[in-house]
Amino acid sequence: MSTTFQLDTATSRAHPTPAPLRRLSIPAIRQRKVDGVTAQPIVMLTAYTARQAQLLDQHCDLILCGDSLGQVIYGLPTSLQVTVDMMIAHGAAVVRGSYHAAVVVDLPFGSYEASPEAAFATASRVMVETGASAVKLEGGAVMAETVAFLSARGIPVMGHVGLTPQAVNTLGGYNARGRSDAEAQKIVSDAQAIDQAGAFAIVIEGVVEPIAIEATKAVSCPTIGIGASAQCDGQVLVTEDMMGMFERVPRFVKRYGEIAGLITSAAGQYAEEVRNRSFPSAEQTYQPK
Repeated sequence: MSTTFQLDTATSRAHPTPAPLRRLSIPAIRQRKVDGVTAQPIVMLTAYTARQAQLLDQHCDLILCGDSLGQVIYGLPTSLQVTVDMMIAHGAAVVRGSYHAAVVVDLPFGSYEASPEAAFATASRVMVETGASAVKLEGGAVMAETVAFLSARGIPVMGHVGLTPQAVNTLGGYNARGRSDAEAQKIVSDAQAIDQAGAFAIVIEGVVEPIAIEATKAVSCPTIGIGASAQCDGQVLVTEDMMGMFERVPRFVKRYGEIAGLITSAAGQYAEEVRNRSFPSAEQTYQPK
């Protein structure tokens, strides 16, 4: 006797995890770029909660649990105040909420820069406690040794060059990088150093477009652009930015929704119905049988 089971993939707060499927692997992402060409661009968005990851998962190749959660979730002025414990808590939630996309977790400021050994201590803890597929760290040639150290010890690394938010105090702000010849050359050489050290992909953020294109052509691994160029091998945005959660967003953000308006409207309607006692109605209350 044979029995056919149909999996229920509907979600709720009581049952938040859908049926598992095969997750994309890091080698599969790396292999998207062949002989300098990525036929299928890589889609990446940020997520910080399980439910957000569920909604994004079917559309993404990679989900980044980024240290941008400092501003987006916690209302911090920069990402510098984000801790390893924060990243682990949110990274684990994102992994639990996804089953297709590979999950990458940012290493926060101060947790990896001191030495390759320090980076391994942080990255290995993040990998074990979240179940993520990879970690991301910022910095160019100066971090190449660390990228190689982690990669050789079983920790896939995504690099990040150009505008690196963790270096905001050194850079003096969030302006586009690569406008001088010297800085442009450094961005390209940084990308090459991280690529040669074994990074499986590199985020290129906030650079003038010709430099993003040059860096993409100069490395063998895929590049993920954010404020860079459509000719990068993939793209990433902060989900709350592209969904319209905030009034002000960087120049490089395209709004694909207006979620702030929906939330405000729904909350306003709820408040009105509570105050005029039309909620809850008979449909939302339990009556005697």
